[in-house]
Amino acid sequence: MNKNEFIAAVCEQETVRKLELPKSAVAVIMDACLQTIEDTLKKGDEVRLVGFGHFYVAKREESKGRNPRTGEEITIKASSQPKFRAGKQLRENVGE
Repeated sequence: MNKNEFIAAVCEQETVRKLELPKSAVAVIMDACLQTIEDTLKKGDEVRLVGFGHFYVAKREESKGRNPRTGEEITIKASSQPKFRAGKQLRENVGE
């Protein structure tokens, strides 16, 4: 499902249909939600959505590795990556 299909699916939800929001408004709200999650992660904070899951930043320390072509030892830089962990309710609902 791509972004446009997702927005259309959100618009089909009964609670959204009752509000009679146009797709463009739903798209703006979705973009604002995603931007808020991104901004929060950039600050190093977590976003916890009870029952759904939480977004957080995992930090990887610098490590040693090998170039598979040459066998030469290289240093892999430290990095931070966004992660998502599904909540209990989401896991249970998807696992049905």
